[in-house]
Amino acid sequence: AESYIQGLDKFEYNIGLRCMIILFFLFQDYTATIFLRQRWTDERLCFDGNKSLSLDGRLVEMLWVPDTFIVDSKKSFLHDITVENRLIRIYPNGTVLYALRITTTVACSMDLTKYPMDKQMCTLQLESWGYNVNDVMFYWTRGNDSVRGLDTLRLAQYTVEDHFTSVSEAVYETGRYPKLVFHFELKRNILYFILETYVPSILLVVLSWVSFWISQSSVPARICIGVTTVLTMTTLMMGARTSLPNANCFIKAIDVYLGICFSFIFGALLEYAVAHFCTLHRLSSKELPKAEEERNGILAAVANSCSAPDNANKIDSNKSSKTSIDGKKERSKHNGCSSPMSVMKRLFCIFDCFHVKNPYHIDNYARFSFPLSFIIINVFYWVYYLYL
Repeated sequence: AESYIQGLDKFEYNIGLRCMIILFFLFQDYTATIFLRQRWTDERLCFDGNKSLSLDGRLVEMLWVPDTFIVDSKKSFLHDITVENRLIRIYPNGTVLYALRITTTVACSMDLTKYPMDKQMCTLQLESWGYNVNDVMFYWTRGNDSVRGLDTLRLAQYTVEDHFTSVSEAVYETGRYPKLVFHFELKRNILYFILETYVPSILLVVLSWVSFWISQSSVPARICIGVTTVLTMTTLMMGARTSLPNANCFIKAIDVYLGICFSFIFGALLEYAVAHFCTLHRLSSKELPKAEEERNGILAAVANSCSAPDNANKIDSNKSSKTSIDGKKERSKHNGCSSPMSVMKRLFCIFDCFHVKNPYHIDNYARFSFPLSFIIINVFYWVYYLYL
């Protein structure tokens, strides 16, 4: 065998993948069962005849074979039931067909920001371990058609959108090595997640709105609906997170949606707390006129304090003429009195904006504002993650 390798000059061979079965897991890798078929020409194996010669797989130790390995492979094994799944076939012109069945787990860097509406581009890279580009040359036999079996492939979570092959070189400190790359794009099927997560979340949000049509005096009923929906949504979020990929650095699309639904449910509970608080502290029919009179009295006092100097100045101006300097002083005094009054009026206007005259109207506003805002946010959410 040593003399056989020393006699190696330069061989050209191609690699084709006949069938691939991909099973995706949630750890940023995939498992594939590959029928790897390599073909090269060795002139020293030429023989007379017109038929190919099939050899036992155990004879591979006596022949030269390329040292092909799978890049980024985490775990691989060769099937050996009932015997090692290897095939060696030699043709009269010295062409060698070497096929074997491999199951490998390969790392794939995934971008999960749009999970579960994401598309993943993964690769299967084949390189030569010891022979550089001066020794061997890799190329696909039939280009993209070298990979077969994807047309009939059916996956639980993914659909194969596109696939293509390429040829490149791997550059290391020890030299340049040939590389074959198979690219495939997978699109995740969202129907499972819609039925499992999105629909229950939407129903919980709608259920939290039922409290808007219940009387504010029914404290146990409204509190029960609010707390139940919050706890159920929390359980749903925890259950969905256990089945999510381990990617703590990503804020996934499903996390954003669950957070939105939880915010609406929690907001519905807070809405009743605010409405109930305003009802308990609602001023009585007698206290409201008093508060109004006190506010009007404050404004009137401020207005009188400002108008008194103004009237006095008008009387003095009718009796005797003053210089222009005195007129400027009067105007400055008048402006100084009017400015505090305008500031206080603005403050009272601001307080009136936050003042709830009838707390029962809060539920009426919530009946329209909560569904409308939820629909608008859903439109932006689905448009952004599906089309942008």
